[in-house]
Amino acid sequence: MKKKKQRFEGIVYSTADNFEFVNAERDEEEDTLPVSQQKLKVLLDRKARKGKVVTIVQGFIGTESDLNELAKKLKQKCGVGGAAKDGEILIQGDVKQKIFDLLKNDGYPVKSVGG
Repeated sequence: MKKKKQRFEGIVYSTADNFEFVNAERDEEEDTLPVSQQKLKVLLDRKARKGKVVTIVQGFIGTESDLNELAKKLKQKCGVGGAAKDGEILIQGDVKQKIFDLLKNDGYPVKSVGG
């Protein structure tokens, strides 16, 4: 796990013996919602990918490790590559219907976006 450097921006000086820096803009990961409360969208995209089709799963709310775990499972079931970044799962190729069916069978409420 990657450690984040603590930044003391905006602090000039403190004379308090019990001073403890608290960062108000801390990036805390959200707890992963249960499967039945996730609202996932499955769509196809080919923008900025040199015409290659990518299936995208959006709307996952949870920790980065749970997102990576779901992405790994989907990639294995479809037999293709992909990645999980920025809260989205990118799967190579046009496997929209297969991913839709896999997520539906796992209990996720899934919505198919686009044609």
